[in-house]
Amino acid sequence: MSEDTIDNNNNVHGRLRIAVVGAGPAGVYAADLLTKSEAAVSGGLSLSIDLFDRYPAPYGLIRYGVAPDHPRIKGIVTALHKVLDRGDIRFFGNVDYGTDLDLEDLRRHYDAVIFATGAVKDADLNIPGVELDGSFGAADFVSWYDGHPDVPREWPLSAKEVAVIGNGNVALDVARVLSKHAPELLPTEIPDNVHAGLKASPVTDVHVFGRRGPAQVKFTPLELRELSHSHDVDIVLYPEDFEFDEASDEAIRGNNQTKTMVATLTNWLVEQEDREERQEQEGSRGASRRLHLHFLHTPVEILGDEADPGSVAAVRFERNELDGTGNVRGTGEMVEYPVQAVYRAIGYFGSALPGLEYDGRRGVIPNEEGRVLDAGGRPVPGLYATGWIKRGPVGLIGHTKGDALETITHLLADRDALQMAPRPEEEEIVRLLQARGIEYTTWEGWLELDARERELGAAAGLVETSRGPVPRERIKVVPREQMVAASRPARSTALAADGAR
Repeated sequence: MSEDTIDNNNNVHGRLRIAVVGAGPAGVYAADLLTKSEAAVSGGLSLSIDLFDRYPAPYGLIRYGVAPDHPRIKGIVTALHKVLDRGDIRFFGNVDYGTDLDLEDLRRHYDAVIFATGAVKDADLNIPGVELDGSFGAADFVSWYDGHPDVPREWPLSAKEVAVIGNGNVALDVARVLSKHAPELLPTEIPDNVHAGLKASPVTDVHVFGRRGPAQVKFTPLELRELSHSHDVDIVLYPEDFEFDEASDEAIRGNNQTKTMVATLTNWLVEQEDREERQEQEGSRGASRRLHLHFLHTPVEILGDEADPGSVAAVRFERNELDGTGNVRGTGEMVEYPVQAVYRAIGYFGSALPGLEYDGRRGVIPNEEGRVLDAGGRPVPGLYATGWIKRGPVGLIGHTKGDALETITHLLADRDALQMAPRPEEEEIVRLLQARGIEYTTWEGWLELDARERELGAAAGLVETSRGPVPRERIKVVPREQMVAASRPARSTALAADGAR
C-alpha cells in the first residue's frame, strides 16, 4: 500500500489527503486546526493538506476586505503567517476553483475537500434608484481601495456629499476611508492609485445611516473609536436620533460592548455641543470634513438628478421609532438628504460554487454543521464547508476559529467513511497545474512578493502626515500579472519592477 492510500479498515495509521479551497482566515484556521487535532498529534493519523486560492497572495479577506488603516490587521496577518510558514501546509495561489481545477480534479487527488471561499458580493438593497450612476456596492469599493487585482484601477470620486447605508463594521470602514484625508493613509499598504484617487476627492460630508437606534448598532467599539482618530474630520451626531426603549436599556445594562458604544456616542454628543458653542463664541470654523452618524433611518428611494436623471442627487428615508423590543417601526415621516453618491453596506453575500448545491436565499453552501449537503439534504461524503460560505457573513474574523473547529471535528469523525480509493502521489497535483499552464504561486512566492511590497514602501521614503514624517510600511502590488511575476522571480522580474504603478 502506498503512503497516499488510506487503509479502510485501519485508516488511523494512514495518510489523509485534504484540499482547502480558500486561503483566508477560515481556510487557514481549518488547516491549522487539522494539523493540531488529537487524531493528527497523537492518534497516528498522517495529514497532507493543500491550500488553494484564486488570488496569487494568501489571507483573503484580510488582504482584500479590511480597510488598510485597521489596527487589528497586523495581528491577524502575523498569526496566519506563522501557520503557513511552518511548512506543513502547501499553498497554491492563482488557482481558480471551477476554472483551473474542478470538483472532479479535487475528488481524484484528495480524500476530503473543505470549501472556505467566503462571501465577496454585496447583499441586495431593493429600493428604487439603486441602479443610478453614483450608487455603489460597498464590497466593490472595498476591493478597489484594498488593491484587488480583478477590479478597475480607477474609482469615481466626484461627490462632495456621500451617503453610506448600513450600521456594521464595513459601513464604518467605508465612511472612514471616504472622509479621511489621503495623506493620513500613506503609512499603510495603500496602493498608489488608490491614494491618488482619494487625494483628488472633493468630499466634504459623509453620512452613515442605520435603521435602528444607537443601542442596536452592529459595529464594534474598536471600529467606532477609530472614527475619532481621523485628522481634520468632525463627527456629527443628532440628538433626535438618541432614542432608547426598554430593550435598549436592558442591552446597555447587560452587554458591556453595547454599554461602551452607547457611552462613546453620548459622550461625543456632549463634546459636539461644547465644540459648537465654543466655535460660535470664537467665530471659528470646524474641520474641513464631517462624518455624520444617523440612526433610526430606513432608506426608501435613491433619487435621481432632475438635470441628469441617471445620476444620484439625494436619498429619501423614512424616520423610525423603537417599538419597545429593540426593533423599529416606521413613523411615516419622510426626510431627504442631498448626496451625489450612495454606498450600500448592508452585508456581504456568498456565491455559488460549481458542482455544489447553493442556497440562493442565504448565499451559502447547504450544509449541516459543515458537512456539505446534496439536493436531497443528505451529506456528501468528503465535502465540507467553513467560514462565511458555511454560515453566512455574520460574526467577526475571530469567530471563524470556532466555526472551523466544528467542521474539522466532523471531517475527522467521518474519516472511516470517506472514499478510500488510492490517490495520485502528492506531486501529481503540481504536475496537473503545470500541464494546464497555470502559473500557480507558492508560499515561498508570497514571501518574495511580501518582500517586494516592503521594498517599494521603503523606497518611497518618509511621507508627511498630521503626525509628522512617517515611513511607508509597504506599497501593495495590484495587477495580477505583476503579483505573479514577483512571486515567480525565476520566470520574470520585469513586470514586478514597477510594482504598484
